[in-house]
Amino acid sequence: MLRNGPDVAKELPSNVHPVDQRLPIGQLCIYGLQHVLAMYAGAVAVPLILAAALKLSQEQLIYLINADLFTCGVATLIQTLGLGRIPVGIKLPVIQGCTFAAVTPMILIGQAHGLTTIYGSIIVAGLVTLLISPFFGHLVRFFPPLVTGIIITIIGLSLMPVAVSWAGGGDTASPQFGNPGSVALAFIVLVAILLIYRLFKGFISNIAVLLGLVVGTLIAIPFGIANFSGVFSAGWIGITTPFKYGWPTFDLASCASMTLVMLVTMAETTGDIIAVSEIVEKPLTTSALTRGLSADGLSTVIGGILNAFPYTAFAQNIGLVGLTGVKSRFVVSAAGGILILMGLFPKLAAVVASIPAPVLGGAGIALFGTVAASGIRTLTRLKFSGNHNLMVIAVSLGVGLVSLGVPNFYHHFPSWIQIIFNSGITSGAITAIVLNVLLNELGARPASAPEPEVEASGTGEAEYIQG
Repeated sequence: MLRNGPDVAKELPSNVHPVDQRLPIGQLCIYGLQHVLAMYAGAVAVPLILAAALKLSQEQLIYLINADLFTCGVATLIQTLGLGRIPVGIKLPVIQGCTFAAVTPMILIGQAHGLTTIYGSIIVAGLVTLLISPFFGHLVRFFPPLVTGIIITIIGLSLMPVAVSWAGGGDTASPQFGNPGSVALAFIVLVAILLIYRLFKGFISNIAVLLGLVVGTLIAIPFGIANFSGVFSAGWIGITTPFKYGWPTFDLASCASMTLVMLVTMAETTGDIIAVSEIVEKPLTTSALTRGLSADGLSTVIGGILNAFPYTAFAQNIGLVGLTGVKSRFVVSAAGGILILMGLFPKLAAVVASIPAPVLGGAGIALFGTVAASGIRTLTRLKFSGNHNLMVIAVSLGVGLVSLGVPNFYHHFPSWIQIIFNSGITSGAITAIVLNVLLNELGARPASAPEPEVEASGTGEAEYIQG
């Protein structure tokens, strides 16, 4: 594990806050690369899932990965360095990545209307985020840990069929789907991830999923399962072009669905920002929080323009700040620069696109399961006496998993309803918000019940004590 050693402290002025300390260029690059490795698997998972669901070509997948990495870098620079006098960017060590919450809505929008409507909805959602950022403090009460815990759990569960499909070979219509060889390879990858996670500590343990992908791909090569022909045909340098797939198109239901995703993401980002401010021991002001949320909105607008995705703070990197003790925002800025450079090399994206589906399946089970487990962990911190939390969780999960268990349940409804409710994340979020207000906020509560309280843990994640 890389740590901020005594030699670093001696080189830096004592009157400079650790967040604003500028480390030597060599250390910036090393620590920055560490942040990139910690978030890389999660970052490229979104374009991989979307491309598989929409049956995009490998060339399109390579482009999406490049656009995503490039925009991750741009978004991170905006968040860590700001934009001069423009009140955007919190200037804390916060790395930006695409949010898993948007995956299912993007798939549904893409299947119904195509890529241009996905990007249109992302741009609108980003603009709405920018507009409401100064007022989000008044809206965050609708996203207490009860609601965010439910949503995060549904996100993980709704992504699990993707991992299972990959583990079986990727193409469920193929006669070879689910063959023992594919399942065995996925199982080997999953075991490798578990062994790395258990036997190693610190940084190596944190990138267990990424290392599991490497192990699985190396095993697949001798058996001819991995096909790297796309790497040789891909160009060395590629520029992300705005509106590559056409001008954005706008559909009301799609925009509403994506906007709700961003509201959920803003609540999650708020928790992440609270956590990182505690870790770096820099008090969080209302204006700073507004700048951080505005950076999410601007980055999401840029993502829609550059054929990428909605963006938010990556919690695992906030945890990495706590583990390493390196608090400088310029380290994360260096990570943003590295991501931009990686986004300029299509051959690197082609390597990721060539990873066999069963390898992705084994890693996906661990990765998406971790997302669901994070939501469950949030829910276990809630109080269940003197409130209706249990019923809110039960009904919200039930509604959120309807489309997962029976995908055609809403097929007789208008298309705009299908886009909203076929997404378990969207339908579950709406249900959780409404039920929490009706049952907990408007319902009678004991006079002695304490008010909700939030504190940040030393692990880099917001711990919610009261639901």
